[in-house]
Amino acid sequence: MSVRFPQSMQKLIRELTKLPTIGEKSATRLAYHLIQNDRKLAGTLSEAMQRAAEDVKLCEKCYALTDTQECQICQDDRRDQTTICIVEKPMDLLAIERVAEYRGLYHVLHGVWAPLRGMGPESMKLEELVSRVKDGEVSEAILATSSTVEGDATALYISRILEEMGVNTTRLAQGMPKGGELEYADEVTLSRAFSGRIRLG
Repeated sequence: MSVRFPQSMQKLIRELTKLPTIGEKSATRLAYHLIQNDRKLAGTLSEAMQRAAEDVKLCEKCYALTDTQECQICQDDRRDQTTICIVEKPMDLLAIERVAEYRGLYHVLHGVWAPLRGMGPESMKLEELVSRVKDGEVSEAILATSSTVEGDATALYISRILEEMGVNTTRLAQGMPKGGELEYADEVTLSRAFSGRIRLG
């Protein structure tokens, strides 16, 4: 008979492997640390996860993560209401904000156009973006999708829709490596990408 961890620890390991980039070995190390070395952390971590699951939601306007109806950026009337930066995920928004150069609004897609993975326009917050542009005063949309095949396809698809609505669309340019994820770019690279953005189409 093979020796195994207690059932409760096995369950913890299985749950941890469901997290992005966490394999079985990493999950086992994390579980062991929580049980053997830091049981207090296990309690506070559990409480924090429960609280976040209950309190964090999507901003009703831009779909960033927030614990209020509208996020801090959407509530800030000092932001440029005529420019909207379109990103794939909330982490991209935070990466851009760290640069402290962009002062417009955002729209988080929560996905990309990836037909090979069965993800079409309905898999992202595209209808919400179109409605928002129609109802607002947006004159420029900055497409800040990742420099991947799917990010490029998403940017091109959205740019065509927005251009037909009379919105000038630009794309982050200089400094963004091909295949790079926006959330991992450093501040200097992002700053150059914004200053060197190009018009699509």
